[in-house]
Amino acid sequence: MTRIIADISVSLDGFVTGPDAGPENGLGTGGEALHTWAFSDDPDDQRVLREATAGSGAVVLGRRLFDVVDGPGGWDDTVGYGAGEVGKPAFVVVTGSPPESVRLTGLDWTFVTTGVADAVAAARERAGDRDVVLMGGGATIGSAFEAGLVDVLTLHLAPVVLGAGTPLFTGGTRRTLVQRSVVATSTVTHLTYEVD
Repeated sequence: MTRIIADISVSLDGFVTGPDAGPENGLGTGGEALHTWAFSDDPDDQRVLREATAGSGAVVLGRRLFDVVDGPGGWDDTVGYGAGEVGKPAFVVVTGSPPESVRLTGLDWTFVTTGVADAVAAARERAGDRDVVLMGGGATIGSAFEAGLVDVLTLHLAPVVLGAGTPLFTGGTRRTLVQRSVVATSTVTHLTYEVD
């Protein structure tokens, strides 16, 4: 059965980017510390990364994140979701309006203009029997979480306090989580919860 998994790196103070994030500075000032684990040689970090990308049938992201990954300093054949893996998931972008062009034409892009619930539904169709991963940004995951669309929340808790940036949660409905796993490495603590 397809699960909807929100998967994102976050600082100890709850930010998914540092301050001043934008297309030219995707993670914001100091935000690269959130993703140190993804480039680590630690076998546990690599296993978590491999398992997350290997199970993905479709990936949902917001328009701001799309503009970063499709921008000139964004993804390429060696850096990106599942880079180096055999096969790539479909990508579904939540946006107010589709872009005029796409640089990463080798990937399967769908642009949904009617909100996060419709984007998740489109991703579920594209995923088949595999998982749908909500990779961000914070507003996209926060909206999906608030709407009750998330089955599993995976946080990669980085040992950094950013002080400002894009928050993962901005308030809203109370949700109960059931902790399913904790993997601590030298660079991050990987936390997985089921959402009740």
